[in-house]
Amino acid sequence: MAKEILQVKNLQVQVEEKEILHGLDLSVGEGEVHVIMGPNGAGKSTLGSSLMGDPRYEITGGEIIFQGENITGEATDKIAKKGMFLSFQNPIEVPGISLSNFIRSSLEQKTGKHIRVWDFKKNLEKTMEILAMDTSYAERDLNVGFSGGEKKKAEILQLLMLAPALAILDETDSGLDVDAVRTVSKGIEEYKKSVGGALMIITHSTKILEALSVDRVHILVEGRIVKEGGEELIADINENGFEKYL
Repeated sequence: MAKEILQVKNLQVQVEEKEILHGLDLSVGEGEVHVIMGPNGAGKSTLGSSLMGDPRYEITGGEIIFQGENITGEATDKIAKKGMFLSFQNPIEVPGISLSNFIRSSLEQKTGKHIRVWDFKKNLEKTMEILAMDTSYAERDLNVGFSGGEKKKAEILQLLMLAPALAILDETDSGLDVDAVRTVSKGIEEYKKSVGGALMIITHSTKILEALSVDRVHILVEGRIVKEGGEELIADINENGFEKYL
C-alpha cells in the first residue's frame, strides 16, 4: 500500500450556515488515482475547494492532513506551496497578467527561487507542444478570450509546469468536445508519467479516465461517501447511473 499523502478525517464543511459535507473520511496514497463521482449537488466541488483552502467554505469539524502536516484552515497560497493543485471547473479570466508570467510567478513562489526567463520559456514551449497549444497563448492575458477548451488546456499546462504532489481536477472535462478531452487526457497521462503525483479526479463523465489506471472510486451523495471500490464502480455507474445510491 502506498504511503498516504492525504488524509481527510470526519470533514464537516458549511457554506452560509448550510452544512454541505457531513463527516467525510478519505485517504489518498502517493501516486494513486482516486475518482470522486456523484450526482449534481453531492458536494464534490465543495470537497475540492475545501481541501484547497477556499475561504468561502467554512470547515466546522474534522482534519485535513497533507504530506504529514495538518493544513486544516490554512490559506490557499500556503497549501499550494506545500504541493497541492486545484484545476477549476470554470477557470476565471485575469486581465493584466499573461499566462506565461502567471506560471513563472507561481513556480518562483512554490520553489522560493528565481527562475531564468530563457530556461523557463524553453520548458514552457516544450510543455505546450504536448498539449498542442499555440505558443502565442503564453503571452496572452490569463484565460481572457480563451475558449472553454483553451482554458482547460491552460489549466493542464499549469499542472505540468508546477508538478504538484497532489492534483485535484474538478470536472476538467466539463463542456469539452471529443478532441479537447483527448488532449486534456494526454496532459494528465504526461503528469502521471513525468511527475508521478497523486490525482483526485472529480467528474461526471468517465471518458477522461480511459487512459488511466484508477486505484479507488468514491461515490459522494448529499455530502457523504456512500460507496467505495475499484474501477468496477465506474462501469456500474456508466450502465446504471447513480439512482441506486440515492
